[in-house]
Amino acid sequence: MEKPTEKPDYRLIIILISGAFIAFLSNTFLNVALPSIKNDFNISTGSVQWVSTSYMLVAGIIIPMTAYFMNRFSAKKIFLSAMGLFLIGTTISGLSFAFPMLIAGRMIQATGASILMPLLMNTMIRSFPPEKRGTAMGLFSLVMFFAPAIGPTLSGIIIQKHDWHVLFLMMIPLLIIILVSGYILLPDVTIQKKAVMDIPSVIMSTIGFGALLYGLVSAGNNKLLAIETFVPILIGVIVIYFYVIRQMKLEVPMLNFRVYKYRMYLLGTLISMATNMGLFAGMILIPIFLQDIQNRTPLETGLLMLPGALILGFLSPVSGKLFDMYGPKVMAITGLALATVTTAFLGRLTIDTSFTYILTIYVIRAFGMTLVNTPVMTNGMNDLPRDLTPDGSSLNSMQNQVSGAVGIALLISVMQGYVNFKLRTIDYVTPEIENEIMIQGINLAFNVGAVFMGLGLITAFFLKRVSSDDTLDSKSFSARPVGEARKINRKED
Repeated sequence: MEKPTEKPDYRLIIILISGAFIAFLSNTFLNVALPSIKNDFNISTGSVQWVSTSYMLVAGIIIPMTAYFMNRFSAKKIFLSAMGLFLIGTTISGLSFAFPMLIAGRMIQATGASILMPLLMNTMIRSFPPEKRGTAMGLFSLVMFFAPAIGPTLSGIIIQKHDWHVLFLMMIPLLIIILVSGYILLPDVTIQKKAVMDIPSVIMSTIGFGALLYGLVSAGNNKLLAIETFVPILIGVIVIYFYVIRQMKLEVPMLNFRVYKYRMYLLGTLISMATNMGLFAGMILIPIFLQDIQNRTPLETGLLMLPGALILGFLSPVSGKLFDMYGPKVMAITGLALATVTTAFLGRLTIDTSFTYILTIYVIRAFGMTLVNTPVMTNGMNDLPRDLTPDGSSLNSMQNQVSGAVGIALLISVMQGYVNFKLRTIDYVTPEIENEIMIQGINLAFNVGAVFMGLGLITAFFLKRVSSDDTLDSKSFSARPVGEARKINRKED
């Protein structure tokens, strides 16, 4: 049985983190630049949203295949392929002179980027012993949350003085350096494991996850029961159901849903999804309020979000160390309580709400979230046998992508649905009335987000600390009594 190395290969970890940071940064890098792109290509607001949603759609389709890649190929080959695709997509996007060309570049970017997150998580889990995984996963969270969070700030600063193409072109030299460094420095070691590319599963995951995410994204512009929304969601749910059934029957599934049989992994998943729905939706709702209601500039919007981004990034490693010391339960309860209350406070915005108020609430909210994600994610991964960590990593990555997409689509739909309903009841609409209704819609969306956070808070009370037993694999685990299969530290209970 493979053991974690006593001395982790920091060359591998540093190079993976560098590549993943830039890839994750691109996820939210264009949010502030969408108005400029819309004007350049003379397209509608609904069309320009595909710059972001096409990225999410492709990521949701590719991520279920990553467990196969990690079992079949070395980390070096996967990394170089992923970064190569990301570089190609970035170059196409940076040189794009037509909107379809930009969308094609973004989809190629997403193909490479979606492979990097599960690869990095799996490398972290395999490189560190259980007692140090909290710190290691804190570094992972630094990349996963800080990079997307700081994206709007950086792009706001750049868009203030430069064309949006610069957002892509500036990344190309860095990507080349990282790609060359990976080729020279990374060891080419393959873990020999049985891996099968099941073509029907690939087709089903592509149709299922693609249709589901397309429908959820469409919900932001259409009614829930509209054909454009309801039919894709229905098709997605049905196909995903049969996809899961097929995976449970396969000897070597592409996405191993058996990991949900491990209770702490399942609870960690539910909590992380609830948190991500509020986190990523907040990144969209706050800019809408600041720019559309209070007429603030993209730079001001980015600067307001900067302190929260810094907290999400730099305190994530600290929360990992605290997890090593205290376990997940106290931290998750504290963090989710802060996140729930502050999200509810953001549901009380008015036209005169001060910049300082929003900044303060957003910072406290970000601090609460740093106490949640790393501990519950690490604890959940510790509950898995080592041979299931690639599957757990892939599912974690998919869950983050899907929950973020669901959160954005659902809360934007709540806001827009409320606005459309109220406007239909008014005969004469002035700009002041329209702004007031928009504020009410944003507040309603934040309150719905607070409900999801509250559900995560309730779930956190059932967490127990789990320390992985490295002598076990999934077969030996299933052969032992549940009470003896994992060491559970109950001091915090």
